[in-house]
Amino acid sequence: MPASRKYPNELRERAVRLVVEARAEDPSLSLNRAVVRIGERVGVNKDTLRGWAKQAEIDSGRRPGTTTTGAAEIKALRQEVKELKRANEILLAASSFFARELDPRLPW
Repeated sequence: MPASRKYPNELRERAVRLVVEARAEDPSLSLNRAVVRIGERVGVNKDTLRGWAKQAEIDSGRRPGTTTTGAAEIKALRQEVKELKRANEILLAASSFFARELDPRLPW
């Protein structure tokens, strides 16, 4: 069961936008300083906001890493692989069972 979201999406988007704008206005402003400044104003934990800002940079291509859509795709593919492996195990067990039914002299 996924954890409940503490902050609404609108607040998340606004806070990240404010961090990006603050850094654009003052290029000498570090991500950490911008996060602390904006986080206090909008009432978001600085570590949470830092993670959001970093992920926004990854999603926009300004920072290397796995994008949000890429992570979702990887998760879906891993789930599909897991289901396919399970189905394969079931099919192998069934084929072994039916092979024994057809010829009980087989060693498996």
